[in-house]
Amino acid sequence: GALTLVARRGEIAYVKAQGLMDVERNKPVRRAPVFRIYSMTKPITSIAMMQLYEQGRFLLDDPVHKYIPAWKNLRVYKSGVYPDFLTTPATSTMTIRDLFTHMSGLTYGFMNRTNVDAAYRELKLDGSRDLTMEALVSQLAELPLEFSPGTAWNYSVSTDVLGYLVQLLSDQPFDEYLREHIFAPLDMPDTGFDVRDDQLDRFAACYQYQPGDQFKLQDDPETSPFRRKGRFLSGGGGLVSTIDDYFHFAQALCQGGEFQGQRIIGRKTLEFMRSNHLPGNQDLPGLSVGAFSETPYAGSGFGLGFSVKTDVAKSQTNGSVGEYGWGGLASTSFFIDPVEELVMIFMAQLIPSSSYPIRQELRAIVNGALV
Repeated sequence: GALTLVARRGEIAYVKAQGLMDVERNKPVRRAPVFRIYSMTKPITSIAMMQLYEQGRFLLDDPVHKYIPAWKNLRVYKSGVYPDFLTTPATSTMTIRDLFTHMSGLTYGFMNRTNVDAAYRELKLDGSRDLTMEALVSQLAELPLEFSPGTAWNYSVSTDVLGYLVQLLSDQPFDEYLREHIFAPLDMPDTGFDVRDDQLDRFAACYQYQPGDQFKLQDDPETSPFRRKGRFLSGGGGLVSTIDDYFHFAQALCQGGEFQGQRIIGRKTLEFMRSNHLPGNQDLPGLSVGAFSETPYAGSGFGLGFSVKTDVAKSQTNGSVGEYGWGGLASTSFFIDPVEELVMIFMAQLIPSSSYPIRQELRAIVNGALV
């Protein structure tokens, strides 16, 4: 099943629920299912961190080791397998900007590309509910980077580290910080790191794509890890939300940082965040060391928490320069077009997000409807 929402100039223009949110229990998709949004957590964490930037708590060019001393002498992978890596000193210092832009040299275990990401899998650094933020940061200090910071782009646990820094710099538990500074002001009562008892009836099942347009149950709502309060508050992929909650967040961004009289970020800060921060205004394929999504992202750079369209023709999808957004592992996605004052949010629960080319198709359909 799926749920799609399109809004323009602050008004919801289209909402469509399709199919079943739980095939085994024959539950149709309605307006308010609770979805695992996975990497759509990243823009929320990035906004939280930039709220602290506006308070002067850090600068983007600050070395990460200023706040995490164990990260002072990071090394880069040369050869070998965990735990017997041969490494070389990094030629550059990792900055907080590198964490925002995924140019840190960190990686994800699910990349299945290198001996470094194999170590992430072995150590369960991709979001085990039993991990803690402190344990993640401590383990990462012991592992080599894929490359020296700032020299390439690689999708990674960088935003989880930003979540840890939000907690550190605000002196407030990460989940409480998000609730107080983003979820409460924007009226997002169904967004959090676990599914409450009163939400269980609306919690969608998650499925894994199988060859031949088949699927199997990947995460049952009744027994889901999201049902127990996890210790790991993953800033990179830990949240559940609803389409209406996420619309409040996305619409705040579309309106320059404010929704229904509640401001979560300054207009100029947001403009800064949705600029392309890749060196030389390059696009993602020009800097990326490996594929990570069904969307090739040609003609898109990366800002402080989102992909940013820099070249419409090169992107091979209709739209506007400056359109920004991101998606999640289980086929959720959103984009915001500031030129057209347009917000699109798509919610589904099918892993991986590359099962169907839905993100490109949605852009074609939504932009094709504009007059």
